[in-house]
Amino acid sequence: MSDGHAEQPHPSVGLDDVVHHRARLGILTVLGQVRKATFSYLKSQLRLTDGNLGRHLEVLAAEELVTLIKGYEGRRPRTWVEITDAGDAALAAEIATLKQLVSRFEQHGALPRQDR
Repeated sequence: MSDGHAEQPHPSVGLDDVVHHRARLGILTVLGQVRKATFSYLKSQLRLTDGNLGRHLEVLAAEELVTLIKGYEGRRPRTWVEITDAGDAALAAEIATLKQLVSRFEQHGALPRQDR
């Protein structure tokens, strides 16, 4: 509740709309751990369809958060996805913002509901 004093903005304003989407955050967190993965690995880990994963990868690639590498494994075409330095930084910033959001809620909790 505001008391008229200047306040710090709510931590949620720091969330990045590109990164924060559930699928894109999932992609970046998986890649943040394994660094590079196949399209099929991401698809199975995140339970996304080909089209859905492809679209989210396009968004992340356009923002230069991931690199898409197309090639072959034997005769089979493969797409590998690798997190970039910018992707690492965006993921770290998003996690820091989420931690602030959780911390603020834990410190202040929910206000009691008023009977109406």
